[in-house]
Amino acid sequence: MKRLIYIFSLCFLMFACSSPSTVEPDPDTLDPEEPSQIERLTVSLQFPHKDGLCNIGADITPTESTVVFEWEASEIAESYSIFVTNLVDGSTIEDETTEDKIGIVLNRATPYSWYVISKRGAVIAESETWKFYNSGPGVQTYAPFPATINSPDMAASVNAGNVNLRWTGSDVDNDIASYDVYLGTNNNPDIHATDVTASELNVSVTSGAIYYWKIVTKDAAGNTSESGVFQFRVL
Repeated sequence: MKRLIYIFSLCFLMFACSSPSTVEPDPDTLDPEEPSQIERLTVSLQFPHKDGLCNIGADITPTESTVVFEWEASEIAESYSIFVTNLVDGSTIEDETTEDKIGIVLNRATPYSWYVISKRGAVIAESETWKFYNSGPGVQTYAPFPATINSPDMAASVNAGNVNLRWTGSDVDNDIASYDVYLGTNNNPDIHATDVTASELNVSVTSGAIYYWKIVTKDAAGNTSESGVFQFRVL
């Protein structure tokens, strides 16, 4: 009997001291707070190029074409969700795939933004957001992309006094000429400054008010685009 107990104890110790398993961890156990894991899950966008003109695609009609979106696959992702937003009307197309590319039918001569969310189990990671123009027949120049608002963030709270409005403009033709800044305390703000050549403007604001603002980007050919209205609260 003692011999059996000894053998059982020895087997237990051998099992307990054995090397840890090298089996790939369950996807649901990935830690979303661990930077290295999220970095491995996040994909790098490839095509259509950032702030570029997309003239590669299968033309379906004079007004639509199929654009193949591509990204560098994550080594640990199980699936991907792609989001493509029409920057003219704000509509968004969402699609799912397990591959590192997917074809989507888009309007021609239209600006878009896109990004990819990669998934593994319950953990997700979001890529950068890129803008591009889907080319159209006979178009010689393209309007600038709507400006990206950098600060203040949407619905941010700021101190009274002076606030620095900052934005980023981009254009496939690289011919942005200037910006018009709209600012006011109603949700359809009036123009505050015209033909601003920098991508920031320092403005005076009053305590207790909510301010609304937008940027109109103008290029050398007379094309324009609007950023959409943003707001911030003054403490």
